[in-house]
Amino acid sequence: MYDKAMHALGSTQSGIRELFDYGQKQAAIVGKENVYDYSIGNPSVPAPEAVKKAIQELLEGDPLALHGYSSAQGDGWARKAIAENLSRRTGDNIDADCIYFTCGAAPAIVGSLRALRQDENTEVLLLAPFFPEYTMYAQACNIKAVVVPPDTENFQVDLAAVEARISPNTQAVIVNSPNNPSGVVYSRETLEAMAALLRKKSAEYGHPIFIICDEPYRELVYDGGEVPYVPAIYNNTIICYSWSKSLSLPGERIGYFCVPPCVDDSKNVYAAIKGAMRTLGHVCAPTMMQKVAAKCVDIMPDLSVYDQNRKTLYEALTGYGYRCVYPQGAFYMMIGAPDGDDNAMSERAKKYNLLIVPGTGFGAPGFLRISTCVDPAMIQRSLPAFKALMEEYK
Repeated sequence: MYDKAMHALGSTQSGIRELFDYGQKQAAIVGKENVYDYSIGNPSVPAPEAVKKAIQELLEGDPLALHGYSSAQGDGWARKAIAENLSRRTGDNIDADCIYFTCGAAPAIVGSLRALRQDENTEVLLLAPFFPEYTMYAQACNIKAVVVPPDTENFQVDLAAVEARISPNTQAVIVNSPNNPSGVVYSRETLEAMAALLRKKSAEYGHPIFIICDEPYRELVYDGGEVPYVPAIYNNTIICYSWSKSLSLPGERIGYFCVPPCVDDSKNVYAAIKGAMRTLGHVCAPTMMQKVAAKCVDIMPDLSVYDQNRKTLYEALTGYGYRCVYPQGAFYMMIGAPDGDDNAMSERAKKYNLLIVPGTGFGAPGFLRISTCVDPAMIQRSLPAFKALMEEYK
């Protein structure tokens, strides 16, 4: 009657969503103000005023054009605006035909994986810690996800572990920096070393190994840090982007993939991903949001609240005795479970209505993720709970 594998996926939730739903139920019992929900990465800073202005301006125009279909790859004017912005920022020579609008970064990643699949033996490397849905994306494309264990010292990339897991079947590596869940930004040195390794293995196996860059947090970086432009380091890089975080528009589902001209046989790679999008039922991304994104492409997010949140939590939690990974970007922070059992710690935290996500689902057992995109007042209310939780381990 139905696909049992799909039924299994539909009958369960990610650990993030499960904890979020638990918090909603608990709030009805003890009051929303008494639940300290650090489970989900939903931006807590409103969209910039420029977004509202762009929508209002567009609503004054032709409603048929605004709400009608665009081409599958997206409105030509809007793609040109995105391409010009990328070219200015990176020094690359991106044109409109490198860009394809998608409903957020997720379908861009799935389409890229589907286009790169060779046969039933195809593999993709996931660099732990990683966004758990990557495993679902690989499964949807009938690709084997191979997990590379995390570097739990610096949360960069364990290159020896990468090399040990690359095989002739490896077609891609997903790179997410700034990283969800660690908040770490991969350094230029890390990316250059990984690029050298991938070039060596590509030559050895006789086919390119692609980097798929998942970049929804690209603009969310602190302390003047650098998020290196990966195609300038490694040619065979596909960019998958979303405005969900940078413009606080997660519900509007607007993003793109970009195949830069430096990619080997770039036009045909673009065409293959475009074809994969057709098989996924993609018609076009929301036309109005394409135009909003294009009008707001030069707007940078206000990071002041997220910046203060990460500092407040890091200083308080390290003071209580937690091991914390200092976030350089995004709006997450990882903490270590004192006894190494992240699942047990997440359950124990519920006694204090403190909702923190186990790291096992991110490929990082022994750690937990805290979303720092929350109300600063909630952080202050939650600190006694964090302190009491740590006291249980002393």
